[in-house]
Amino acid sequence: MHITVEQALLIYPLSEGRLVAGKDGATRIVKSVNVMDAPDITEWIKTGEMLFTTAYIIKDHPDEAIELMRKLDARGSAGLGIKLGRFWSSIPESIMQEADRLHFPLIELPYQFTFSDQMNGLFLAELERNTLSLHDLLDKQKRLMQFALRSKSDIRFFDQVLGIVETPFAVVSSRGHMVYNATCYREQQLLQGWPWREEAAWVRAEHGGYSRIPIEFEGECIGFAMFYPADSVLIKEEEGLFYQTAEILAYHLSCIYRDVLQRSLNKDMGDLFVRYLNQNIDVGMLIDYTEELGVRVLRGSYQCVWTKIVSSSGDAMRSTLLKEIRQEYEYNFVFRDLQVVHFLVEDGVFSIFSADGLDSSAKLMELLNQALNSVVNKKIVEHIQLSVSSKKMKPEVLRQAYTECSEVFGLAQRLGMKDKVVQFGAIELAYLFKHVPAAEMSAYSSEVLAELLAKDPEYSQEMLRTLEAFLEHDGQVNEMAKHLFIHRNTAAYRLEKMSEILGMDFKKINDLLRLKLAFMFRRMLVDPTNR
Repeated sequence: MHITVEQALLIYPLSEGRLVAGKDGATRIVKSVNVMDAPDITEWIKTGEMLFTTAYIIKDHPDEAIELMRKLDARGSAGLGIKLGRFWSSIPESIMQEADRLHFPLIELPYQFTFSDQMNGLFLAELERNTLSLHDLLDKQKRLMQFALRSKSDIRFFDQVLGIVETPFAVVSSRGHMVYNATCYREQQLLQGWPWREEAAWVRAEHGGYSRIPIEFEGECIGFAMFYPADSVLIKEEEGLFYQTAEILAYHLSCIYRDVLQRSLNKDMGDLFVRYLNQNIDVGMLIDYTEELGVRVLRGSYQCVWTKIVSSSGDAMRSTLLKEIRQEYEYNFVFRDLQVVHFLVEDGVFSIFSADGLDSSAKLMELLNQALNSVVNKKIVEHIQLSVSSKKMKPEVLRQAYTECSEVFGLAQRLGMKDKVVQFGAIELAYLFKHVPAAEMSAYSSEVLAELLAKDPEYSQEMLRTLEAFLEHDGQVNEMAKHLFIHRNTAAYRLEKMSEILGMDFKKINDLLRLKLAFMFRRMLVDPTNR
């Protein structure tokens, strides 16, 4: 049984009685009813128990009746019902005054009905109420399952669930962000005691009791559901409805509202990263914060990727592009099995990939190119360029990884590189020599290539193009020939002739390095204004 004293007085035949004192306690919960037949009944009273009596054991001692009532109140009794007409014709005024002071319900029971009549009336009413409640719960469970089977991605999803369970609830992400709130409480109240243990619990808070259930997906806690029933005492079946609801929320929270959670992570990681770059927090604090957010990509080796919008576009266009880029990365199957976090920074998306599961730096380059080829919205690729840092082994050099990514964009432009994905290692020399004066660059490249530049212009340009392709393909003659659309023997012949003209041995590291620097300087000199 779980009704208030006020509700109990509406049930026949107890409804024939009346509440004569302690009316302020009418909201006390009645859990059971008992008959007082012994003076030491207070030793056995239970919380929420209401007592019925004929007043026989207290008829001659009103003071003892007052003391009895005080003990009943202290034990959490729901109230006292006194049947008049046999031993008392009326309840003494002193007893009623004490009941009012204690806010302890004092009921004058109807004389024409036995105690068993009144108790049976309450029990039958409770049985009917429970039966109706069970039917209602079964109907809710049926509708909830039907909804889960047919529902689609819909921003009204949570509201539709609320309409079925008819119990106010809130949903909090695993990082403590409010995803949905249909309760009458503020976010600050709902998040009291955060972070929480990942286990189900009935919580008694200042703002009211609620059932908190972890929302789990594929063995991972992705949030919490908080249910606020009107009746704080749950029957087992109603609690089962909440668990069923949490399971449905788990699936949809991971599939439909995944971007809501990701935006929370994006914002937190973006803010933390900017604070780190501005030296407002050290790397140790950054690691601690990211660990709390569930991000562990800085635990081992890692590589950073900056996807930047390089096309000129308005703010609205850039905002749309950033959102689409993030979504493409979030749902791209290429990154599905990788440990990676993506977040917004400046005019692009910054990504940190765990390198522990990658065979080499070239593997990440391969995956990035594969990801670009598989994007749903192909137009995005036209507006972006990706820079990739070298592999880092310690979190303390994260700022260096960011600097490398940043430098790649400017250097790639100066070198005329059109690749969508550019690795810092490919232009590391340009980074080291970027402060060399233009005159010295020009003098050095002219000196190294002097003998070839002295030849017929058309011939020298063709040979220079061949030699540059040879360097770009790391000395792989077959790859160079494919790139130039010439036969391998033709490529080998040209290299042999240029080796004689320049007086170099292309198998020696020093000669290859001199050539690489010469061609790099030539590219950097194409547009001196970018230096």
